[in-house]
Amino acid sequence: MESIKALSVLDGRYKRLTGELVDVFSEYGLIKHRVQVEIEWLKFILMDLKLAVLDKNKVDDIDIILNDFTGKDALRVKEIERSTNHDVKAVEYFIKEKLTEKGLGDIGEWVHFACTSDDINNTAYALMLKKGRDIATALLSDLVETVEEKAMAYKSVPMMSRTHGQPATPTTVGKEFVNFAWRFNREVNILKEATVQAKINGATGSYNAHYFVFPEIDWIAAGQRFLTTHLQLEPLLYTTQINPNASLSFILHALIRSAAAVVDLDRDMWGYISLGYFKQRLKKGETGSSTMPHKVNPIDFENSEGNMGTAISMMEHMAVKLQKSRFQRDLSDSTVLRGLGSLFGYYIIGIKNCIKGLGKVDLNATVLENDLRANQELLAEPFQTAMRVFGEENPYERLKDLTRGQKIDKEILDAFVDKLEKVPGPFKERMRQLTPATYTGLAEQLVDHYFKEK
Repeated sequence: MESIKALSVLDGRYKRLTGELVDVFSEYGLIKHRVQVEIEWLKFILMDLKLAVLDKNKVDDIDIILNDFTGKDALRVKEIERSTNHDVKAVEYFIKEKLTEKGLGDIGEWVHFACTSDDINNTAYALMLKKGRDIATALLSDLVETVEEKAMAYKSVPMMSRTHGQPATPTTVGKEFVNFAWRFNREVNILKEATVQAKINGATGSYNAHYFVFPEIDWIAAGQRFLTTHLQLEPLLYTTQINPNASLSFILHALIRSAAAVVDLDRDMWGYISLGYFKQRLKKGETGSSTMPHKVNPIDFENSEGNMGTAISMMEHMAVKLQKSRFQRDLSDSTVLRGLGSLFGYYIIGIKNCIKGLGKVDLNATVLENDLRANQELLAEPFQTAMRVFGEENPYERLKDLTRGQKIDKEILDAFVDKLEKVPGPFKERMRQLTPATYTGLAEQLVDHYFKEK
């Protein structure tokens, strides 16, 4: 009953597809990551910089605040926020409460030491981004594997291409799948290597409060050490109050490119199903149309395309918007960042439905063969190219007159070849032996090359 009243499809209709994002990007997830940053900063202040005395045996008591964090704790933070009207301050007060309960109230004022709220927020979002990136990258890798399987299975199956929707130079089905596998895999590699940056340098990015009270500490080095060692994030030194989000934008643009490639695959598969190149497996009980009983619609690819389009629009906005701020700080980024989980939600729905669609189709080789056999004019390209090599006059124009706007058969082509004056006899025989199905160039070898180079 809860999901039927959900405002967003991510928590309603598609809840089953987005479950792995809940603990990362929900309000609970954001609060927990804020608690993580505050706790790790507190431990760093006390144990690394030794700004106050703490019994080492008490560190576990501090860690328990994070390790045992529950939904009930998140609700307590929200309860405090109703009084503070400030979400990060509520986290600070929550941690102080917990410390007091554990007899550690004397270190309470070291919580949130010298931090501005965005020191906590940007670092929490950086941790969330890393997890979201890893989830998305794993799913994109699954898509690569699925597409690669198709590439190998169909690497030798000839297929008529279509440029501008018109019959064009043949390829192989496997080669077309490899084109997509390469595009997806490129973004997988970029995403895996992408660093995630965070800053913890104070109200306007210059460690002002830190330096005022402890000028003897190298705060630049300390901040770098904290982010690198304790949170495995790349330190960002040159900021205003907020993170300029360059690393977020970099990751989003890689996701945008991969999403666009998924849409491209979705549309191609939709078209190939329409042409009859692929058949969709039937499932008992499913309905394709409310009025046309015969229909089996390519709904998985359509769903993938639609959700990827939504993801792209959100990612494009966020990638640009979050690199802008008025002077040293405004809050317009805050509400936008809360949509980070939504764009990952639409993205993974798009990936999952594309994979689902690919798993429900089988190649219809007969239709491909018939298409190639019915389009002998595809050989106009190699024939006019050969005629150029051997010095025949007006090769392009002669093939254009023979083939453009009309269907021809093999007999007409053979008769044309017989009349050629400068093409040597053995090469004429090669031309006669050529068919659209065998005119696939190095398509098969390119499939092998992809797997060899990967």
